[in-house]
Amino acid sequence: MLQIFEPPRFFEKFLEGKHYSEQPIIAARICGICPIAYQMTGVRALEHALGLEPGDWIGRMRRVLQCGEWLQSHALHIHFLALPDFLGFSHMLEMAKQYPDEVRRGLRLQALGNDLISLSGARSVHPVGLKVGGFHRAPDAGLIAALGPRLEEALTDAEALVRWAAALELPDDHQAFTSVALHHDTDYAMNEGRVLSSRGLDIDARDYRQHFQEHQEPHTTALYSLLEGEPYLVGPLARQNLNFAQLPERVRVLADDCGLRFPSDNIYDSLRARALECYFAVFEAQRLLTDYRTAPAAVADSPGAGWGAHCTEAPRGLIYHHYGLDQEGFITEACIIPPTSQNQAHIEANLFRGLTAFGLEHSDRELQFFAERLIRNYDPCISCSVHFLDLRVHRA
Repeated sequence: MLQIFEPPRFFEKFLEGKHYSEQPIIAARICGICPIAYQMTGVRALEHALGLEPGDWIGRMRRVLQCGEWLQSHALHIHFLALPDFLGFSHMLEMAKQYPDEVRRGLRLQALGNDLISLSGARSVHPVGLKVGGFHRAPDAGLIAALGPRLEEALTDAEALVRWAAALELPDDHQAFTSVALHHDTDYAMNEGRVLSSRGLDIDARDYRQHFQEHQEPHTTALYSLLEGEPYLVGPLARQNLNFAQLPERVRVLADDCGLRFPSDNIYDSLRARALECYFAVFEAQRLLTDYRTAPAAVADSPGAGWGAHCTEAPRGLIYHHYGLDQEGFITEACIIPPTSQNQAHIEANLFRGLTAFGLEHSDRELQFFAERLIRNYDPCISCSVHFLDLRVHRA
């Protein structure tokens, strides 16, 4: 069993009774790595509740925000958490001695992601620029122009990262699983789309709770989410399993040139999917910011009673929010289902299956490394994404 004991943080209850305008500031504190996802999902759910559609320019700039968050989060995970596992190092600083150029490349990509967030978020950690109806201000054209050369250089860095990841010797862990992700007919889904699964689910976010159920297991304080009673996978591998055809042609050509094939049933191809999404995020941000022109940063919003739901794609997978509002615009109901709780049941099932196949006759140290590496491969937004595991083996 994967026993997670972290104190409840009550963000849903914090939001109840607050005015909808406070949601972006409060929800951003849920995660320091992916605050935009919690802001963006909530803001769009609230806009649905209020009947607001901010329009194309705001949608494009919000997509730039998501590109920045995906880039910085993926670069962090790949270089600080995942690669040491696969290259035989205990941590990134040890790896940097042998792979200094690769680590510097990862740091450059992460820094660019942070700066893309700061464009309209005002800062990269717990940003304050996003609001219901749009943004508090439009990014300055001079700042965007200055990013042009860095985006071009980052394409080279990101391509090199994809080729490096494709050439790594990763474990072969082929298994059957259900992929769940947001899907858009023409774009690689980030902020807008329908919820799809590899088993035929195709729903609007408003119908999410009719198919996905949260529950708590007795052995943990963490919540689990099941799809029609079964575990499922969210995240970059699930996204590419369902949406590879929606990636820009340039990204698909790079994947093909590197021998990357999606859909994939190897759970460790998650690392390669993250690397490919780094390249996509840079390419997409460059596309969206080309010929940038300022525009009204927000549409007018006013309080009113309503209910709205929305899903977006956080770096580590699908995220769901819904909110109810009273006539004065105060939140009467809040529900937030992050990607890690959606992956939780699949992580635990994979631990049981993987450790059994690996062989419990191995030493405690070998079993612990195997379990840590498997958990980190999901990029969970919990403390077990770092080297912490307290593994207890009871031997007869």
